[in-house]
Amino acid sequence: MMQFFQFTEEQEMLRKAVREFVEAEVAPKAAAWDESDTCPMELFPIMGELGINGIFVPEEFGGAGMGHTERAICIEEIARHSAGLAIALMTHHLGMAAILDFGTQEQKAKYLPELCAGTKLGGLAVTEPGGGSDFSGQKTKAEFVCGQWVLNGRKCFITNYHADVNVITTVTGQDEKGRNQLTAFIVEKGTPGFNVGRHENKLGLRGSNTGDLNINDVKVGEENVLGKVGAGAKIGMACISEVGRAGMAAICVGILRGCVEEGVKFANERILYGKPIAKLQAIQFEIANIRTDYEASKLLLYSATGKKDAKIPAATDFSLAKYFSSEAAVRSSKRAMDLMGGYGVINEYPVGRFLRDALASIPSGGTSHIQQLIIAGSTLSDFKA
Repeated sequence: MMQFFQFTEEQEMLRKAVREFVEAEVAPKAAAWDESDTCPMELFPIMGELGINGIFVPEEFGGAGMGHTERAICIEEIARHSAGLAIALMTHHLGMAAILDFGTQEQKAKYLPELCAGTKLGGLAVTEPGGGSDFSGQKTKAEFVCGQWVLNGRKCFITNYHADVNVITTVTGQDEKGRNQLTAFIVEKGTPGFNVGRHENKLGLRGSNTGDLNINDVKVGEENVLGKVGAGAKIGMACISEVGRAGMAAICVGILRGCVEEGVKFANERILYGKPIAKLQAIQFEIANIRTDYEASKLLLYSATGKKDAKIPAATDFSLAKYFSSEAAVRSSKRAMDLMGGYGVINEYPVGRFLRDALASIPSGGTSHIQQLIIAGSTLSDFKA
């Protein structure tokens, strides 16, 4: 029998609960956060009580014990009004996923409950000034000296760079072919030598804190190694490819839903030539294109999260979802601005923010070109005769 995609009753209840929270606590303040570039940290304990922070974390570690489909629902609902807060939450999840999937029982018990509760903020720091796409070309180093690891380097473009619990990748040696071997460490805020640097003034995704991390002779113990020595590339890429890109696709689906809803609202209310512009064929074409982008992006996203929840490899599926949805969010927010005419560039309306957020989403979690390379590589292998 042919099946069609449908959320479960529990997932719809979750969406309703998160939407009520967003409409009460996020929607009225999103424009102000964007203008001031302020991240509402006071909402993280509230999101902790709602189970949003630890949505995919087992109950034994303070989480809600749900899956990545439920996580995407939460991020989509928040991003509908504040993509900035959504990427702060998404990055919080990145640090948590690294610890959950690769940490020891002691590390999970130590860090995850407070991260789920929102009393501490998490993050993942891999990008460096030399480029985020060249993952193995990192310069941050860690050396084992007198029973301790000593870390030195700099990370940049780090969302949640002020986090309490940071997962950081470093170079700890080379393999037999001379390639860098990376190791991941958990580094806590306040560790001597571990300091925040410049704050980035971003085009979009404002309302999240992005900046540099300066790492100068930071000393941590062997208990801070995440996974095992030399496993940093595996850990970093696993988190980015299936957790990071899932989160970015969910953010873009939220932006796209905003484009649909705001476009329809304006088209029905704006009177031109004595009738709503929704009656004009040219406006209907724009609405149809925006709706198509939204529906296609949503299906790509939730098909991929369904695979991940079923423990089926989904890295290429998330690249497909991230690539399509981020590019779709850019073109659809531009279409929403076009159909609104002069009102589209007035900041009283959110569509200008949608466009800036969509543009800023493209490099986050891997640029469109990187996604195309991943998709092409998989396709050339999977469809080989």
